[in-house]
Amino acid sequence: MSREPSAGRRARAAAPRGRLPPRAFDVTDGCLTPPDLADGSATVARLTSRSRPRPAWLVLGLAILAAALTGPGQTIGVSVFIDHFVDDLGLSRSEVSGAYMVGTLVGASLLPFVGRFIDRRGVRVAQVAIGLAFGVALVNMSLVNGLVWLAVGFAGIRFLGQGSLSLAATVTVQIRFERRRGTAVGLFTTVSGGLMALVPVVLAVVIAAVGWRQAWLLAALVVVAVVVPMALFGLRDLPTGRRGSAEPAGSGHDRGAAMRTASFWMLAAVTGAAGMMSTAMNFHQIDLLGDAGLSETAAAALFVPQVLGSTIAGLAIGYVADRIGTRYLPAVSMVLLLGAQLLGAVAAPGVVALAYAVVLGAAGGAVRTAAITLQPTWFGTGHLGSIQGALTLFGVGASAIGPVVLTLVEESLGSYPPALVVLGAVPVAALLFALGPNRGPAAI
Repeated sequence: MSREPSAGRRARAAAPRGRLPPRAFDVTDGCLTPPDLADGSATVARLTSRSRPRPAWLVLGLAILAAALTGPGQTIGVSVFIDHFVDDLGLSRSEVSGAYMVGTLVGASLLPFVGRFIDRRGVRVAQVAIGLAFGVALVNMSLVNGLVWLAVGFAGIRFLGQGSLSLAATVTVQIRFERRRGTAVGLFTTVSGGLMALVPVVLAVVIAAVGWRQAWLLAALVVVAVVVPMALFGLRDLPTGRRGSAEPAGSGHDRGAAMRTASFWMLAAVTGAAGMMSTAMNFHQIDLLGDAGLSETAAAALFVPQVLGSTIAGLAIGYVADRIGTRYLPAVSMVLLLGAQLLGAVAAPGVVALAYAVVLGAAGGAVRTAAITLQPTWFGTGHLGSIQGALTLFGVGASAIGPVVLTLVEESLGSYPPALVVLGAVPVAALLFALGPNRGPAAI
């Protein structure tokens, strides 16, 4: 007895010789690319037109610009307003610092919820919502009139700018690229960091021209006018999150599964160590290098070679990730961080101080590039927002306590050199964790 041929067999028999009917989408650079389609299918044609996202390098450029516009919510952007808060609001510097730490920790605690929102709705919708909310938070900063309001304002710009908008831009690059993800991430971290370094300069000029309250309003206008249209038109049809990922439904790790792996906690340890110690050394750089014999101007100027070190390391790590592998990249970043701390302990005017700045910048660039590249490789792209949000929580939390820890150890030991040597235990512990066996998505 002959059997009725299946629908799939009938479709293949009816297809022209040498051409199969459409069955699936191929993956190229993390995006959906339609195969050769049978003629005459209007439905498939419409699906194809909706499934082809913007060119990869255009999306990379938009993500870089979005990350750069987080500047008013970053420490380097806020730094130019500190003296104005002290003078105009009648606050002490310690009160402003305390409000900033509280705001940073509160903002960081909310990031896992933003990551889940990005996974569910995609980066396009998320970036529109974040851009509008960040604009409102920047307007609020122009109205602050006391310590509590300032702390609330800090929480808003740290949560929405330094945290949420950075998270959306990062996930955009992670999902849009696959084969050349390391190179793309290296460019993303280094170019956005370089552009972000211009933000305090621009804000300082605006403050001198129109005042600090008006500077916050102008920053809000620029963020909303650029970030929102950029997401609406530039990220259209970008396959992101569980609603549009190139991976099959259910693939990869969700946040809970990722947090049950040794790999997640290794990345948390590495990013936390870098956030803690890099922020601590940057926060106290003027005082630290002043004790080593550098003038205040010379110590401040060493922030520039940090950008150079970050750029070199970010591009190099991205290149290595694409062509050699990712196994030892987190360990390399911890070696650089330990080297920066030891150089800081023996810092002196001239070559040693310059080397300290370059290596410290390189450690930061290496950590960011390695962590962003490894997450989709180990955990898939279906839940990247939630996973990245959790890792960012640890990194930002560690950066908030870093300056306080270095101050306490320095006061206990009497100077910065022994304090930096003792705190070398932080990158060493993370280094040993990174060198442990079975790094990858295997569960603990």
